[in-house]
Amino acid sequence: MKIQGAVLEEIGRARPFAQTRPLTISELELDPPGPGEILVRMEAAGVCHSDLSVVDGNRPRPVPMLLGHEACGRVEALGPGVDRLRVGERVVMSFLPRCEECAACATDGLMPCGPGSAANGAGAMLSGGRRLHRDGSEVHHHLGVSAFATHAVVDQHSAVAVGDDVPPTVAAVLGCAVLTGGGALLNAGHPAPGETVIVVGLGGVGMAAVLTGLALGNPVIAVDPVPEKLEQARSLGAFGMTPAELASSGVRGAVVIEAAGSARAFETAFAATAPGGKTITVGLPHPDARASISPLTMVAEARTIIGSYLGSSVPSREIPRFAQWWREGRLPVEQLVSSTIGLADINRAMDELADGHAVRQVIVFD
Repeated sequence: MKIQGAVLEEIGRARPFAQTRPLTISELELDPPGPGEILVRMEAAGVCHSDLSVVDGNRPRPVPMLLGHEACGRVEALGPGVDRLRVGERVVMSFLPRCEECAACATDGLMPCGPGSAANGAGAMLSGGRRLHRDGSEVHHHLGVSAFATHAVVDQHSAVAVGDDVPPTVAAVLGCAVLTGGGALLNAGHPAPGETVIVVGLGGVGMAAVLTGLALGNPVIAVDPVPEKLEQARSLGAFGMTPAELASSGVRGAVVIEAAGSARAFETAFAATAPGGKTITVGLPHPDARASISPLTMVAEARTIIGSYLGSSVPSREIPRFAQWWREGRLPVEQLVSSTIGLADINRAMDELADGHAVRQVIVFD
């Protein structure tokens, strides 16, 4: 079938992206779903730093690539052997499929799936190959989803059903921002009641960690240099501080989430971690980035540093949990959405994200 999608043509074009247009809206040919795969009509897709990091070269990937990985949509067709989803269901995408057979999948979310990670790095599907074509040539998949399009074929392990009562703009951000930020706090942080949680970096992932900490009833300190993001965090019930204010205050947290994806933010998060506490890093800095910390401090203060990918989550478990928290009013996920846009606005949206203005822009499909 023919679809419309935003294809990254070249990595590392100069900004502003609204002028250099690294992403083009193209007509593509989408193959029908193969064994274990589903066809999804996209309803909404979030614009995430993981998309931007491919555009600007921080996370090199093969091109041309149809970007987008945080999304929800309706199942329109099932490939042979699909046994966990039904036609018509609203599904949330997960950007790392789990084969459920490898040693990493047996760690209950601690380690990312080996075959899934390899497929994502190659721009391929979990079962191999590609389902996207343009002018007779293959187009690579982004994280097994390629959500910046009217339709997508994904592995059934990349989708989790949610109820029709969860709106598309809420459902979309459950699959990355909430799964990563909230999941890291729940699955890697495990804050005890009353323990202070600090979140460094208030993009979609960081703000989701703030919401999750507040949902747990913990005091939360939200850290970011952008005044508008601090004000939003305060309106949600967190204490807002700039990095400089945090450093001068001497305040420390039992669990500190680094969600900015920079070495400096990691150093800030480590410095703000209390003795016996945990520094959880979920950001994706440039591969060449290096941070400076004191090994002696780790030993003398019995500190722990934990890397958390996908929020150390099992999506089939965490996504329904977060959806239920939203239903109960505990997790106001809609507060993460800065604006809704059209697919044609994608290059400008990347500029907004790079400038630090947006928490989460969500593409809404007609």
